[in-house]
Amino acid sequence: MSTISNLEPQSLWGYFEELCKVPRPSKKEEKVINFLMNWAKDNNIEAVKDEAGNILMKKPATPGMENRKTIIMQSHMDMVCEKNNDTVHDFDNDPIQPYIDGDWVKAKGTTLGADDGIGVAAQMDMLTANDVKHGPIECLFTVDEETGLTGAFALKPNFFEAKILLNLDSEDDGEIFIGCAGGIDTVAEITYTNEHPQENCNFFNIEVKGLKGGHSGDEIDKGHGNSNKILNRILHYASDNFGLRLSNFDGGNLRNAIPREANATFCIPTNNINKFKQYFNSISENIKAENKIIEDKLEIILSEANHIEKIIDINTQKNLFNAIHACPHGVITMSPSMKGMVSTSTNLASIKFKDNNIIEITTSQRSDSESMKDDIAAMVKSVFELANFKTTQGDGYPGWEPNPNSEILVIARDSYKKLFDIEPVVRSIHAGLECGLFLEKYPKLDMVSFGPTLREVHSPAERVLIPTVAKFRKHLVDILENAPLK
Repeated sequence: MSTISNLEPQSLWGYFEELCKVPRPSKKEEKVINFLMNWAKDNNIEAVKDEAGNILMKKPATPGMENRKTIIMQSHMDMVCEKNNDTVHDFDNDPIQPYIDGDWVKAKGTTLGADDGIGVAAQMDMLTANDVKHGPIECLFTVDEETGLTGAFALKPNFFEAKILLNLDSEDDGEIFIGCAGGIDTVAEITYTNEHPQENCNFFNIEVKGLKGGHSGDEIDKGHGNSNKILNRILHYASDNFGLRLSNFDGGNLRNAIPREANATFCIPTNNINKFKQYFNSISENIKAENKIIEDKLEIILSEANHIEKIIDINTQKNLFNAIHACPHGVITMSPSMKGMVSTSTNLASIKFKDNNIIEITTSQRSDSESMKDDIAAMVKSVFELANFKTTQGDGYPGWEPNPNSEILVIARDSYKKLFDIEPVVRSIHAGLECGLFLEKYPKLDMVSFGPTLREVHSPAERVLIPTVAKFRKHLVDILENAPLK
């Protein structure tokens, strides 16, 4: 593993290192659920598990703090499982391998899982700490936050008692979040028929890689490239001008991650190969030049491929390329009331050739306005339906409306300023948090969200800034020690 358990605070980092050894992909949390339940038993901590797999642990007040309001801390136990193409890693069985790189902790070739493993470790730390004064505390560990908020949706209204919630799933030291965007997914499918390629053609593969990717909420305004868009730009033009015929397109993976990699296999008529190669050399250099400031490691690689037995029919190919080209991606509107904050966005997340000759395209829309969320989802739906795709949309999840008069916000803000002599930024976040769903089930909840500094989450470049973890713990401890009176 690594030496991260020697970092300060050792208690928190030690629990995070233990957690890195436990596989915990979204929708496959059985191992981490067992780990947490056994850990609670070994430490004589009261713990219960609901039907969805959410875990609630409780710890009584320390002497003299019994008159304080109960506070519940919350984090999600699952993690985004992304790896580089050249990394061999089985997320269902292999441990994450964290390592120290200067002031950062990273993972070898995979996502680190600090989102939200740091939050889980902080809760474990508070449950076993002997040097922290606190009122009654509860700790909620939810499942499947990353791919559907399943745990939050399934949470029963009477599962916990607290009226104050500290969400430990934010990624910017010095910022306290009091609101978040809501979201909805739009999935488009089209069925193709197989055809045989013509005799006089050559077979190729294009691979797009080296993009930064990242969280489709937090990073959507950073100008990161979309591998699906970049690859389709090349294929679309080559289809119209050089007779390109597509066999396969595979790009992106997760609905809430900006796609970093994509590849396609296709054939070109032999008499157009030279023109195509000249075009490819020119357009690939143009695309890299357009993205060089932000995406300096972008690679677009053309290589010869083995003989292809099947290509998709030309009508589906045209519909596919037109739909991807027209589908919006990125920031749609900025917030008129909160300077610098994204209000509405959409992510063209993944393109997959599935069984039964089905092409599936997954997109995700976010907004802090319910009406704008519905509108951008309708826009994306319209694009695909114009191209003869069938579309489905989930129920989505609600946003969390800010409450600037929150009692716990005053405590959290004053605590940060007292500890670090800096006024924290109080704002909403464009990423989706479980808080909106909690508020539906517990309308009287008073909530804030905070955490240490994480960067490029949902990608193998995910990292956590070491000094901010110590600050995060100090801030959490001080909030608990200053819990409001009943």
